[in-house]
Amino acid sequence: MDGKYTKRTFLLEILGIVIALIFLIPFYFVFINSVKGFAEILIDAAAWPKEFLFSNYVKVWEIIHFPRAFWNSLVITVFSNIGLVIISSMAAWKLVRTPGKFSKILFIFFVAAMVIPFQTVMIPLMKLGGMLGLTNSIPGIIIMYFGFGVPLSLFLYHGFIKTVPVEIEESAKIDGCSPFGVFWRIVFPLLKPITVTVIILNTLWIWNDYLLPLLVLQDAELRTIPLAASSFFAQYTKQWDMGLAALVLGITPIIIFFLFLQKHIIKGIASGSIK
Repeated sequence: MDGKYTKRTFLLEILGIVIALIFLIPFYFVFINSVKGFAEILIDAAAWPKEFLFSNYVKVWEIIHFPRAFWNSLVITVFSNIGLVIISSMAAWKLVRTPGKFSKILFIFFVAAMVIPFQTVMIPLMKLGGMLGLTNSIPGIIIMYFGFGVPLSLFLYHGFIKTVPVEIEESAKIDGCSPFGVFWRIVFPLLKPITVTVIILNTLWIWNDYLLPLLVLQDAELRTIPLAASSFFAQYTKQWDMGLAALVLGITPIIIFFLFLQKHIIKGIASGSIK
């Protein structure tokens, strides 16, 4: 209440630590079993390994051609993010700065698209993608991510842009700045907090996505990390030692990325919810 460390604060801290440990349990099982032999995993998956077999990672690196899968995931994630940021920010700015029934209806359609399950549209999507030549290609799946990612990204940008004073833009117009220049020189730099939030959320989604790449990317050379890791889990054989090592290799970059930028998530969302 007055800045003192109370018993209630202590209990809340203990509760927070306990909850954090519970959420860390899956990471413990994944890492511990990724350095065990297959037989040792079957005997006791929760036990500490008798010997740390880091050779599992070397084998996985070679078997799934990890550098190639990593490059595919990186290219898809980076270019999808670039497109989503450009499209969503410009569309949200236009909707906010041109109020009217049409803008409201269009915004409602974008928001409504967020609640449509992917499973309901994946068959028509594959048929349309095949007709347009978007299947089995990295540019094709990037374009599809544009379509699925714009609704949420636009929603976040829409709330944040409302907090940007329109007087700043009017001053730039008086100085002779074009609408394109107003957005990129004046507005977009002010959107940095929500832009970082959009990039983080979309990166976590796209990097870990399994179903869309499974449907779109058939060639082995185009496989992303989740697809490559899934090759260790067939119908009749499950190579837990190799599969878990591949999982650790796949999630390590995204965990580092998230930990490095996590503070911007709360900051961006909180800023966008002021109005």
